[in-house]
Amino acid sequence: MHAHRELNGNYPTGGQSPGEKEMEPPPANAAIAMYHQSPAASRLSSSLLTLPKELPAFCASTHGMLVRNPGLLNSRAGSPYYSVTHIGNLNNKPKKHEIQTWQKCFADSIAVCPMGSGASRLYSSLTQTLVNNSTTTTPLAHHQDPQHPSPSQGCHSPPEYPADPLELLRECEEALRDRPPRLLRAFISPGEEVDNSATQRTIRVMQWNILAQALGEGMDSFVNCPLEALNWAERKYLILEEILTYRPHILCLQEVDHYYDTFQPILAGLGYRGNFCPKPWSPCLDVEGNNGPDGCALFYDEARFDLVDSVNVRLCAVLIPTNQVAVVTTLRCRVTGRRLCVAVTHLKARSGWECLRSAQGSDLLRNLTTLTQSPGGPSGPTGIVPDTPLLVCGDFNAVPSEDVYQRFASSPLILDSAYKRLSRDGLSEPAYTTWKIRPTGECCTTLDYIWYSREAFSVDAVLDMPTEEQIGPNRLPSYNYPSDHLSLVCDFSFKKQEDHMDTFD
Repeated sequence: MHAHRELNGNYPTGGQSPGEKEMEPPPANAAIAMYHQSPAASRLSSSLLTLPKELPAFCASTHGMLVRNPGLLNSRAGSPYYSVTHIGNLNNKPKKHEIQTWQKCFADSIAVCPMGSGASRLYSSLTQTLVNNSTTTTPLAHHQDPQHPSPSQGCHSPPEYPADPLELLRECEEALRDRPPRLLRAFISPGEEVDNSATQRTIRVMQWNILAQALGEGMDSFVNCPLEALNWAERKYLILEEILTYRPHILCLQEVDHYYDTFQPILAGLGYRGNFCPKPWSPCLDVEGNNGPDGCALFYDEARFDLVDSVNVRLCAVLIPTNQVAVVTTLRCRVTGRRLCVAVTHLKARSGWECLRSAQGSDLLRNLTTLTQSPGGPSGPTGIVPDTPLLVCGDFNAVPSEDVYQRFASSPLILDSAYKRLSRDGLSEPAYTTWKIRPTGECCTTLDYIWYSREAFSVDAVLDMPTEEQIGPNRLPSYNYPSDHLSLVCDFSFKKQEDHMDTFD
């Protein structure tokens, strides 16, 4: 049974954040207690639009939004992307009967453009896919309340005729032609023994905190970054350019506040399927003109994977629900036939909250153990061998010396951090995954990680970090990089197993 479920969660439709981005950290013993407060009355942005049920493709959930603009993209040249598969021409204009179908679908709907003009011209390249697909909602577990559907409910099958990723990348580059060139990065082989005959089995994973638009423009105070550089009309192209450049099979994102109006429909047109879990009390809701709550999103390439199960988890600390979430998705690889479980999370930010982050990490590990290990399952000499191997991506907001990092590093699930492979000894994390300047000073540190089951996966390649010179004196974000966090990209492959056999429900 393929299902989407929720754990630990009664998600409010909105509510005032406890001040994640602004409050000074309380004493450690008060960190957990604060999250027991009841949220304020719902303040969900009026920009969120419920779509008519008959609207084909994309999403039609209680938080769903789609705005069509028939204009075409502009573009910049010089793409490093060479894996070319021409599927179709993005610049084909919709036919007359397709325009009539759009008019019918939107006859009773009001299109709202929230902060950053979220209604992207990118939709014009995907309109032809809309009329060929019918709405299919991801099934929920039997305990799901139909009156309060999952925040990610309403994700749909990919278009029959996906967009051409190369053409879309070129259009992004043209739209960014007046900005400095993007950061050039290279893949580094960590020296593990790789089966060169199995390159088709490589699984590329991207982890990235993309910076919520509402927070970047309204709360984060990047003192050396001009507001013009954060303009959503162009910044969205920078984000999409990064994704299209590396074309991951699995994409894990944090601080997503343009899921329904940008990332879900555009990535669906490229053959991805996604799940989204918003924060219950997102700080984005405190920003005037916001686009709704931010949260975690997980996308996977449907040509490469079949969905087995997906769970939204609201992380707890001492049994108390917190404002942080995770998406945990189990997939079956169509190339190898083997399962893997992928999780994306974003733990509590700021110094002073180390105890809360540790508790949230412990809760996530407990959930992952439950979801990947069957009762009476096998155990190895150093810990639990999960029935389904793990990839855990996230902005942990924790340096390697913190307790939550140590909990993952010493977990019975036998996890390792992929980016340690960049170091000479294979034991050290990069010097930084985020580099920013705020009014409180400059922050250059490592907070983001890709954890993997080292008993099951080999790390074939790791995308290196840009140099200080490449990043520039004003740090991140900037005119040529859209977030204060750098993307992490790794190529994994399954290790060989003798007499391997997976069973499927």
